[in-house]
Amino acid sequence: MEKKPHLNLIFVGHVDHGKSTTVGRLLYETGAVTDQDLEKFKKEIQALGKTTFEWAFILDVSKDERLRGMTIDLAHRRFDTKKYYFTIIDAPGHVDFVKNMITGASQADAAVLVIDAVDGIQPQTREHAYLCKVLGVKQLIVAISKMDAANYDEKRFNQVRDEVQKFLKTIGYDVSKIQIIPISGLKGDNLVKPSENMKWWKGPTLVEALDNLQVPEPPINLPLRMPIQEVYSITGVGTVPVGRVVTGRLRENDKVIIQPPNLIAEVKSIEMHHERLPEAIPGDNVGVNLRGVTKEQLKRGDVIGHPEDPPTVAKEFTAQMVVLYHPTMITAGYTPVFHMHTAQVACKIKKILKKIDPRTGETIEENPESLKTGDVAVIVVEPTKPVVIEKKDKIPQLASFAIRDMGRTIGAGVCIDVVPLK
Repeated sequence: MEKKPHLNLIFVGHVDHGKSTTVGRLLYETGAVTDQDLEKFKKEIQALGKTTFEWAFILDVSKDERLRGMTIDLAHRRFDTKKYYFTIIDAPGHVDFVKNMITGASQADAAVLVIDAVDGIQPQTREHAYLCKVLGVKQLIVAISKMDAANYDEKRFNQVRDEVQKFLKTIGYDVSKIQIIPISGLKGDNLVKPSENMKWWKGPTLVEALDNLQVPEPPINLPLRMPIQEVYSITGVGTVPVGRVVTGRLRENDKVIIQPPNLIAEVKSIEMHHERLPEAIPGDNVGVNLRGVTKEQLKRGDVIGHPEDPPTVAKEFTAQMVVLYHPTMITAGYTPVFHMHTAQVACKIKKILKKIDPRTGETIEENPESLKTGDVAVIVVEPTKPVVIEKKDKIPQLASFAIRDMGRTIGAGVCIDVVPLK
């Protein structure tokens, strides 16, 4: 069978706007979930004492299975269209969304922003769209969901569409390239087949819109970077870190360096889904059997590279960030937890250099005293312990971060300069 090109897809949007329902129904309509699966789900639901079947349940079941399973096979949901096969990065709640997006198993190649036709744009809609932009998700599809609840009204669709286009323009998206589609996840309108209830709609279905996406060039030519997700010690095999190759190539017998611990090792073998690979390329989730290091010397958040172009360990770095939420304000000295690739490290905001206008990039204020929700700023950051982060113009895939504190996402940003640890 010829291998179809692969894309990672994330569904984002305000809570209760129909993300899980849309995904569940899409998995069924594209054949990723069979009728037998559906019967099984319905029985499980009855066993749980729930009376009505919901499409969203399909994702919930797979979540439980994931919790029981090994993290080695990061069980994201797969489905196929005519042109591509997609992996859905499931991002149910806000917290998971950010972790998935930044520290998760995958960089999304594209996002589907789901917006309730009745409710329109909500705070989380803005936040998710902004995060997508900051984190470099270039391709966006907007699904105006719950059209059944809006009586399939074309006027309402046009209203929400105009509102969305206006908003996306302000955060810097090229609106001419964004497909906006009316759907109902619950009823299946415009997911795979054109809707009988919206004869006025002449545009693509959701699946056709997905097939209009482009596969980004895999960043094979960049230096090797593989953030470690877990480390196993397997009897008779040895030390096996698991993670996703983000950039470059990793081959059997390669000499590698692991940072920050600054260790040299040799690649004995590479495995993906229990099959041995001669090399791993960006997007591959692999286990790597390393000679010359022990499990105790490695941890989640360490990054594997080649000695000739090793991962950058930051003494401090300069970043552009957006404050998504803060109850009061952020001042110099604030030390929240930064999530970058698979690492989580407390970092001190050492200086606030300037506030900028996100639309134009122009400076609004030099050396401001503080930042509040909605501000975009350039800051200097000092990690409290060594961590790998790369400059956006060198390895953009390892330049993004989210800032979390008090159980919430405070901000997100991207590294624009690094002072390496000597």
